[in-house]
Amino acid sequence: MTTEDDTNKKCTVLIREGEKVDVDKVFDFLIAQTHHFSALIFGELKEIYSSGEQNPINMSGYIVSALVPIVFTLILRNAKKVKKRGVLVDVGGEPGYTIRNSRFPSPVETSWEGITTLAELFEQACKEHSDKHLLGTRKLVSREVDVTDDGRSFEKLHLGEYEWLTYAKTFEAVCNFASGLVQLGHKKEERVAIFADTREEWFIALQACFRLNVTVVTIYASLGEEALCHSLNETEVTTVICGNKELKKLVNISGQLDTVERVICMDSEFPTSASYRWTVFSFADVESVGRTNPVDADLPVSADVAVIMYTSGSTGLPKGVMMTHGNVLATVSAVMTIVPGLGSKDVYLAYLPLAHILELAAENLIPAVGGVIGYGTPLTLTDTSNKIKTGTKGDASVLSPTVMAAVPAILDRVRDGVRKKVDAKGGLAKKLFDLAYSRRLSAINGNWFGAWGLEKLLWDFLVFRKVRAILGGRIRFLLSGGAPLSADTQRFINICLGAPIGQGYGLTETCAGATFSEVDDTSVGRVGSPLPCSFVKLIDWPEGGYLISDSPMPRGEIVVGGPSVTLGYFKNEEKTKEVYKVDERGMRWFYTGDIGQFHIDGCLEIIDRKKDIVKLQHGEYVSLGKVEAALSISPYVDSIMLHADPFHSYCVALVVASQQAVEDWASKQGIVFTDFADLCEKEETIKEVLSSLVQTGKKARLEKFEIPAKLKLVSTPWTPESGLVTAALKIKREAIRKAFSQDLANLYAS
Repeated sequence: MTTEDDTNKKCTVLIREGEKVDVDKVFDFLIAQTHHFSALIFGELKEIYSSGEQNPINMSGYIVSALVPIVFTLILRNAKKVKKRGVLVDVGGEPGYTIRNSRFPSPVETSWEGITTLAELFEQACKEHSDKHLLGTRKLVSREVDVTDDGRSFEKLHLGEYEWLTYAKTFEAVCNFASGLVQLGHKKEERVAIFADTREEWFIALQACFRLNVTVVTIYASLGEEALCHSLNETEVTTVICGNKELKKLVNISGQLDTVERVICMDSEFPTSASYRWTVFSFADVESVGRTNPVDADLPVSADVAVIMYTSGSTGLPKGVMMTHGNVLATVSAVMTIVPGLGSKDVYLAYLPLAHILELAAENLIPAVGGVIGYGTPLTLTDTSNKIKTGTKGDASVLSPTVMAAVPAILDRVRDGVRKKVDAKGGLAKKLFDLAYSRRLSAINGNWFGAWGLEKLLWDFLVFRKVRAILGGRIRFLLSGGAPLSADTQRFINICLGAPIGQGYGLTETCAGATFSEVDDTSVGRVGSPLPCSFVKLIDWPEGGYLISDSPMPRGEIVVGGPSVTLGYFKNEEKTKEVYKVDERGMRWFYTGDIGQFHIDGCLEIIDRKKDIVKLQHGEYVSLGKVEAALSISPYVDSIMLHADPFHSYCVALVVASQQAVEDWASKQGIVFTDFADLCEKEETIKEVLSSLVQTGKKARLEKFEIPAKLKLVSTPWTPESGLVTAALKIKREAIRKAFSQDLANLYAS
């Protein structure tokens, strides 16, 4: 017979050895022990009843309802704590602390037998799902221009339903376009650049190039003229595929392009001009030529370069990252194992730039599982988006996607928009929302007494159903990448959209493949365990004080290894050798420059950056030193420290004001002040100095996001004695940040 003491011992053993117990065994144990506790309680009650105690049966329900949840909560909580998502692994290369995905003993290269390239993957998908919808684009009904009271004009679009291409029709279009490229004279060894916003034709052109084993150069549609010219000339592109808007940019720099011979415009109507230095074709014409003059495919192998992807550029001109078919396929294969139940019923809303590896990988994965891709834009995403005509539905409302990739800035806007509406309503509606939110937040944070079960369903129906309708009402999984996601936004999306967020960490150089949070990991501030295609290693960075021997968690520079690590930078051997290394076992490693720490379950947290380059919320890189050097030319600046926060889309600055210059300006303006410190606090002074920085930044050709949006004027000079600058008067960034932490916080809060 089992005694109560025996049961307590079993619970203790399970909890202590939970690391070795899988989930099924835990639940089997729970069921068995629940029955045992019930029998034990009723046995005790029977004895009490036979001894003459009053109302024992009435008490039993209370005792069972109190004890059983406690047992479940304690055991489940302990089981979750010890779940290993990543485990230590022995690897080659530089000594460090290396973690792999706990479910895969070796890196995943492909999830499809016999498939080694993206071209093969797409062709197989089209054969398996030939009659199913694949690509959808909304019909443009009309364009209108709205003029505001102050005279500003805004384009508004009236969009209809989605019009679809099946897998078979898409494959036909890909083959036709590939044949058309050959007929136009494009050779296999030449490169094609795709320079356009994300759309159906972008995807078709990409797959067509893959079928010819032609390397695609991807360029952001928002890239400036200097960077655009550099990217096209460096890769010696002969064919550019673009939209109408991008064609105008090409015309502006046509005299600086050395190798471009032909341009293919995705739009059927484009300006005809005798000044074009190249032959311009419409996308439809190229398809038509290929349809009547078919050409056999020339399929690539895994090691062939599929894409040269130009980054937005952290310092100076952008670098082209060379990605093989095998690199991208490894990431696609790994992500497929992470997203739960991804398959033919899923609908994906594509609106992020296809020139970014996150979107490019996603749009190669969805066809591979038989899913559907519907195209949209950030400016037409929801019913209230900037370019949507009043009364017209946004892309998400019409498509009702089940899966989306997003950057934190988009999710932040959803959160802020909902909160503004709730605050504007006020009264009972706001109280109800706040109550529902707090109850669900309590549950997600692990509190047994939060809103679960029927109460959760009630709040979902009464409150959160309207929020979920913003993105179509069917979202079941969100993938966030490109920048850090704040804990507040992550929890808001979890609750209001009722969907888990897979927060990932990766770089263009690793084909986005590094880490990814699993669907049952509800923690915030972390980026998950290594993807099945990657090893993630921390190495010591003594100069920064980060060591793998640190307690309670190992810390150091993040180094990523595995089949998703790319070949390097195009025509930049020096930089490639600096950050890429191949170990004695043949494994390729990329040194990220980011600083991370591993939690006990094998999940990574990003905590710092080796260099003074910061990635803003929208994914732009800011080189703090470069901007500071440019802005220090302003006559009002004595010293300056730029500060960038990954959770914001703008920079702020601390400026030690030049006393003479500022006081001279104040005197001319007739501004009265008691002392210099008082003058530095005045709104007029701050506005004047900020205006000067903007003008100085523009003259230095800084990007808008590099110029501080707000600043704090400091009246006391930074000296070596204060510990804020070195003997050579170089700023001590960390010391200044700590000394002015409250001022920096106030700048972001205001």
